[in-house]
Amino acid sequence: MPRRNVVIIMSDEHDPRIMGCAGHPVAKTPHLDALAARGVRFTNAYTPSPICVPARAAFATGMRVHQTRHWDNAMPYAGDPRGWGHVLQRQHIRVESIGKLHYRAEEDPAGFDKEHIPMHVVGGHGMVWASIRDPYVSTPSDKRMLGDRVGAGESAYTSYDRSVTSRAVEWLRDAAQRDDEPFVLYIGLVAPHFPLIAPEEFFSLYPLEGLPTPKLHPSEGYQRHPWVQAYADFMKNEEQFKSPQERLEAFAAYYGLCSFLDHNVGAVVDALAQAGLRDDTTVIYTSDHGDNLGTRGLWGKSTLYQESVGIPMIVSGPGVAPGVCETPVDLLDLFPTILEGVGLDPAPEMGSRPGRSLFTLAAAPADPERVVFSEYHAAGSNTAGFMVRKGRWKFHYYVRHRPELFDLDADPEELRDLAGDPAFAHVVKDMEAELRRICDPESIDALAKSDQHAMIERLGGVDIASTMGAGGATPVPKNALADETATHA
Repeated sequence: MPRRNVVIIMSDEHDPRIMGCAGHPVAKTPHLDALAARGVRFTNAYTPSPICVPARAAFATGMRVHQTRHWDNAMPYAGDPRGWGHVLQRQHIRVESIGKLHYRAEEDPAGFDKEHIPMHVVGGHGMVWASIRDPYVSTPSDKRMLGDRVGAGESAYTSYDRSVTSRAVEWLRDAAQRDDEPFVLYIGLVAPHFPLIAPEEFFSLYPLEGLPTPKLHPSEGYQRHPWVQAYADFMKNEEQFKSPQERLEAFAAYYGLCSFLDHNVGAVVDALAQAGLRDDTTVIYTSDHGDNLGTRGLWGKSTLYQESVGIPMIVSGPGVAPGVCETPVDLLDLFPTILEGVGLDPAPEMGSRPGRSLFTLAAAPADPERVVFSEYHAAGSNTAGFMVRKGRWKFHYYVRHRPELFDLDADPEELRDLAGDPAFAHVVKDMEAELRRICDPESIDALAKSDQHAMIERLGGVDIASTMGAGGATPVPKNALADETATHA
């Protein structure tokens, strides 16, 4: 197999349904739509964990969160276990990153020859306060998670994404001069992650009248699952809007940030074409997790529902026949995909890793029964939550709480929990058995809490740990903005 190039573009907090190619009624994402039209869009893609740091460690290593034990946003990846980047380095294939990684520190051997303007966790330790669980503690910051203001404008994050995109375009232009040297380039964009401030040209694409109304709002009688209610009590995002108008502007800003993200993806893809690299380069677009975006009165990620645990996954490039693939996939599948994309055989590197090449899955008949798994052990949860998707069924297992079961064929919006219906008791039993084939949820919950407790004690105890880490969005790196001082976004 000839060696080729791979470009991975990872956004942050992008609900996969908010793309034109996914059929969204208002989202304007022409560049992502064009990328999907030239490649394969995976309609059932999931994150290994609906929060940044664990998801990104799983992405780096191709291993599940309970295997890597990067449980939450205070346990960032530092290069161990070894990941796909280390394989590329061992094979002398150029591998670099530009933008958000959310690993521990630039000095760590995380699998890149060079990290350009990387965003890592605060202080190399991240949100330690959110590792205090059972019971959890509240944020040490009085700032809203969604940002001090909402609406049209620029934030440090939009400025950072412009810098990342500009650096990526320049990098690709230079790469074209390197005499067919193969490369893998990872590009980390922040949008549509909060703060919910979108540049005016993109915010104005979404008039406030006519925006979709989120489903299952508690004010209309919906009762949250107790585990989910704990997360809602922890974040209190819905209660912190200053007015109904600001809440509407939050929706428009999220859609605007998706269009801003799309604009930056378009700039990268155009740069590939202008450099003469498009025909030799696989482009992968994905995100670390989704966003609840007001559904069930929730904002941010951290739940097991489709809005939060679903991710976009688009693969386009040489040898990829355009189409749609309904086989369930996740970020772990990128480990063999990236290696295969540059002409390496991933089989010797896989070991116990569960991922499969997206090239292989896209070329094969759809396999709806393929099991996909996600887990959560982080902010706002006193006990672990686990998700298993198999065929039409999506199962949520919460330690110390009742489960949830959804039939995604009949109920893609997850409006009706079937777990308590005796007619579906056999499905609940079968899906729990699928979960226990992957892990023992109670044992994993205990292991996560043991690791978190040990870290807290190592740092000086709960009183000190409760003050450590950003209260919300991670600040941008100080060297990333040419004309601005990096501030808390």
